[in-house]
Amino acid sequence: MISTALLSRVLNHLLDGAGWARLRLHPFAGQSLRLELGPVRLDFTVTAEGGFSPAAAGTTPQVCISLAASPLDLLQGPESLLQQARVSGNADFAETLNFVFRNLDWDVEAELAPWVGDILAHRLVQGGQALKRRLQDNGRRLSDQFAEYLRDEAQLLTPTDRLQGLAAELLQLRDDLARLEKRVQQLERG
Repeated sequence: MISTALLSRVLNHLLDGAGWARLRLHPFAGQSLRLELGPVRLDFTVTAEGGFSPAAAGTTPQVCISLAASPLDLLQGPESLLQQARVSGNADFAETLNFVFRNLDWDVEAELAPWVGDILAHRLVQGGQALKRRLQDNGRRLSDQFAEYLRDEAQLLTPTDRLQGLAAELLQLRDDLARLEKRVQQLERG
């Protein structure tokens, strides 16, 4: 299970290489953020240095970010997660957090280089990116195949062209019914 202390250390490590982000967060020192990942709630407070620390118990967050992510969403990367996030609370603080999280970048290669050397670090990062692309591609294909199964084999989904045809038939039926009602009204009067 992920803890607030561990995640705040990770975020602060990323912020160490991004002075611009610390400057953006600095005006919000003392304000709290709640990150909801399904049933898990993690509360952070912005520090005077523009970093994050675990929030004190009972702190009311000024911003709440709810992420309802599936395993396939996780494969799509942080952009996909941020697009699906529900944010509530202080608008200025939320906008700043959004900007920082969208633009905060982790230079994994630079982190690995002192431990394994520049060449191996570069190759490890390339291998990781290739693995990520393959997992994303496999996830998309799996989801497409599952949708095709639900539509064609299990017949639990209706194909789009069939839905459009049904919609057109329904509109025609509505128009026919309106004309019939007018005729009935005319016959009743006359």
